Amino acid sequence: MTRRWSALAVLTLAVLLIGIDGTVLALATPFISADLGATGTQILWIGDIYSFVLAALLISMGSLGDRIGHRKLLLCGATAFAIISAVTAYSTSPQMLILTRALLGMAGATLTPATLALIRGLFPDQRERSIAVG
Repeated sequence: MTRRWSALAVLTLAVLLIGIDGTVLALATPFISADLGATGTQILWIGDIYSFVLAALLISMGSLGDRIGHRKLLLCGATAFAIISAVTAYSTSPQMLILTRALLGMAGATLTPATLALIRGLFPDQRERSIAVG
């Protein structure tokens, strides 16, 4: 029983990555604008491209997880997210930042469906599953 709840804590960290991304960007926007010389339109794309790509690929990534396995998808997505995050941090132009944030959206889209599917497998009891998802 403790093992399942520990696994839930690890899965929660994966979903936390998605939420932290938006907060970090909101705090960094003035510095990004100054350092990269981004225009207003580019700042909008930098902020929105992640969410657009993530939302567009959620169903596709869920289907991919059904085919290759949700654990494998989660591990690949989390690894890709970490690597792309490092590349994103060293972006040298607004265009590079927009591109890397789109790639972050792709990696982020793997995390949510894989996490939910793994929670369903970890908690067969409906009451515990409701608590875990909540």
